[in-house]
Amino acid sequence: MKILIATNTFTPHVGGVARSVEAFAGEYRHRGHQVLVLAPEFPDMPADEADVIRIPAIQNFNASDFSVVLPLHPGLSEQVDAFGPDLVHAQHPFLLGSTALRLARRRDLPLVFTHHTLYEQYTHYVPGDSPALKRFAIELATQYANLCSQVFAPSESIRDIIRQRGVTVPIDVIPTGVRVRDFADGDGMRFRSRMGLPEAAVVIGHLGRLAPEKNLAFLARAVARVAGEDPRVHFLVVGTGPSESVVRACFEDAGLEGRLHIAGVCEGEDLADALHAMDLFAFASTSETQGMVLTEAMAAGLPVVGLDAPGVREVVSDRRNGRLVHDEDEAAFAAALAATVGLPQADRRALSRGARATAVEFSMDRSAERALARYAALLERRPEHREGDEGPWTDLMKAITTEWDILNSVAGAGDAALRSDEQGRPER
Repeated sequence: MKILIATNTFTPHVGGVARSVEAFAGEYRHRGHQVLVLAPEFPDMPADEADVIRIPAIQNFNASDFSVVLPLHPGLSEQVDAFGPDLVHAQHPFLLGSTALRLARRRDLPLVFTHHTLYEQYTHYVPGDSPALKRFAIELATQYANLCSQVFAPSESIRDIIRQRGVTVPIDVIPTGVRVRDFADGDGMRFRSRMGLPEAAVVIGHLGRLAPEKNLAFLARAVARVAGEDPRVHFLVVGTGPSESVVRACFEDAGLEGRLHIAGVCEGEDLADALHAMDLFAFASTSETQGMVLTEAMAAGLPVVGLDAPGVREVVSDRRNGRLVHDEDEAAFAAALAATVGLPQADRRALSRGARATAVEFSMDRSAERALARYAALLERRPEHREGDEGPWTDLMKAITTEWDILNSVAGAGDAALRSDEQGRPER
């Protein structure tokens, strides 16, 4: 198969979608399929990428670490035709998501959309954030999904949410799988030495982009509470982002800055070492659609303490591979962390075995197999090409219909947002 993937975030950007695209593309190629990735330019991106088309973009949009692609992409159509995709897979409903829709419609190709994100939880990156803008984000993603051939939901929770919101096309649950072998082994002591962590420390860890939507102030305060009561506890944070200062401030306020260790971005063997330097993993985000970093942590044998939220509850099984905290309460979360830290070694080992077993259930091999099966089913249903289907008039009509659908979906989302704002209706 020849698969064209369109994404608004990609390496070297640090984030779940970028890592998902990289993981799936790598697995597809490993299985003998051809993949072309369409992505924005980012600072410090690789100079000699293969099978990637970069689109000029505005960097660090609204002081974030995101890039926003420019609207015109000269020569893109010719590059895509030279590749000759069998289907198009969009990772977002806007920007390059619209480009993906145009490319698929123009060539009569199936269009798959992965609903990675609850976009209403990210509107703080846009000037003029409001309840109406959140409603617009919800409706825009829903309307876009219904223009596609197939939607992938990364978890059962997200499948149920988007179905309730009005997605009517087929939805399959296909999480981003974890490459279990990449995290199974690591030199944790080497990483502890590098970060100045005592060998005997009990290390609570966290991995991810340090951003406001990740609930990091809550997490840092809860971990600091445990560290304040147990002098063995240190907090190791892997990642970077605008909320790093928030995490530091929480530990400084508690007088525990010496027990916070921020490693920045880690990749490959370095990331595996970082995870193996931890004793358990803490996660308090409520904006996730899948537990990708959780399964990576579990592949390293780490029990996870997480808040009960979409994407987390599908992965964390209370007292089997960690603790699932049902209320967003700092004291309750800190108590779950402290209880896990204080478990006898035999009980900690049992949680670690449960974590590794969960990682196998969420393996990349299984996820890629399911995704490729859905691709194949879409291609089997694709109408046969008929002589005379091509021509300037046909191309023009396809283009007009596609632009109308895009405009109609945006207008529909805007209308729903305005009506919601006027009526004071709660968000779905």
